Amino acid sequence: MMMLSFAVLLSLPLLVLSVTVPASDLQRRALAFADPAKGGGSQLDDAGNGLGEPLNVIISGLSSPKVLTDDGILNWARSVNFSTECLGIHLGAPQQANLGDGNGAVNQTLEIRQDFGNANLGTCLESLEGGNHFRYWRQNGTMANTGALFLAVSQEENVAESHTIAPNGYDVGRLVAAATASQTSFGGVNYSTTNQTITGLLPVGSQGVNHGIALDGNVVLLTITIV
Repeated sequence: MMMLSFAVLLSLPLLVLSVTVPASDLQRRALAFADPAKGGGSQLDDAGNGLGEPLNVIISGLSSPKVLTDDGILNWARSVNFSTECLGIHLGAPQQANLGDGNGAVNQTLEIRQDFGNANLGTCLESLEGGNHFRYWRQNGTMANTGALFLAVSQEENVAESHTIAPNGYDVGRLVAAATASQTSFGGVNYSTTNQTITGLLPVGSQGVNHGIALDGNVVLLTITIV
């Protein structure tokens, strides 16, 4: 069998491999989030009574990819003193949200409560005494596959007040004070979080808002990086 000389090999046409990256992957890397209203969705979820609660925190799709998984968001939440519900017990029907990504209205993924520094049993204290909690949805449909997580954060009263939302309960908290500490950590994972206030996504006032609680109209965008 004749061996091709090195000079002949050099004269052969160069083979170039072309790799096509799906547009959805490009979009995910390029966008922090997409405005739900532009895809027929809403920045208010559906509380099941014709009213909605604000999706007032967005975890950017430009965050570290591991943060945007269910295990990842839970570990980050534990780094800022939130955890799963007391003994895994959830009361009440799940709320739905339409993030304008083509998935339509879907149930919340998980509800996470303030744990006061005890990731195992601290949320039982929150169930008794009240505190912050949030539920979240992932924007991952074919119309807006950003991977961003939309959180409905609120502060609720204690069990004697039937866990109703506190006055101004949608605006206070919003995780910002804890999340934007210079660095947080849990389970050997360290996080750095930055925040930006976004206007124009939520209404100002109480029209259409569950419990008739007025909103300031602000949404906080968190970008969480594993460091």
